Amino acid sequence: MFIIRWILGRIILLLNFVFAPKKRHRPSAEQQQIDAQTQSLALYQYPACPFCVKVRRAMRRQGLNIQTRDAKQSPFKEELQNLGGKQQVPCLRIEEAGKVQWLYESKDIIQYLDQRFA
Repeated sequence: MFIIRWILGRIILLLNFVFAPKKRHRPSAEQQQIDAQTQSLALYQYPACPFCVKVRRAMRRQGLNIQTRDAKQSPFKEELQNLGGKQQVPCLRIEEAGKVQWLYESKDIIQYLDQRFA
């Protein structure tokens, strides 16, 4: 089973690389404002997870520079479990006005990004 998942994961990554969406281009002043707003966001993800790929593609289409954190690595794995409440990816960590919100489900994350940055 591990081998099948590994092969499928590599196929997903290859297809994502080959058919990557175009990055949105904004005027530099506007992009700097967007980058400042995305500093408070972090995406916990697995590189080959299809739902994580879906969110990363949406981020690229909008030209968002959101920090991605591999939830398989030790410090981020514990952070997601202990602070987020569950070990599920993709998960968007949103920090606003000193409060932290953890948003799960790729559809909800994409909807949030579309509403906030579109």
